[in-house]
Amino acid sequence: MPAAKPPEFRRRAVEQARRREQPIAQIAKALGISESCLRRWMDQADVDDGHKEGLSSTEKRELVELRRRTRVLEMENGILKRASAYFAWENVGPK
Repeated sequence: MPAAKPPEFRRRAVEQARRREQPIAQIAKALGISESCLRRWMDQADVDDGHKEGLSSTEKRELVELRRRTRVLEMENGILKRASAYFAWENVGPK
C-alpha cells in the first residue's frame, strides 16, 4: 500500500482537478497517484464541503477513534469479568 499523502497535497490535487484544465487521468498521472484515488479525494472533499451526503473526514476520524476505544473497553470488561469470577470461585469453592 502506498504511503499516505499529506492533506495539503490532497487539497491542491483536488483544486487542480476541479479547475478542469486537464483530464483527471492526466492530473493523477502527473501527481503519481491513481485516477480512482484522485476521484475518491474529490468525493471526500465534496462531502467535507457540504456539497454531498456522507461522513466528513473529521467524523470518520472520530468514528475510528470511538471504535478503537470500544474495543479496548470491551477487552478490559472481559478481563474484569474473568477476574471477578476467579475471586468469587476462590471465596465459594472447596477449601
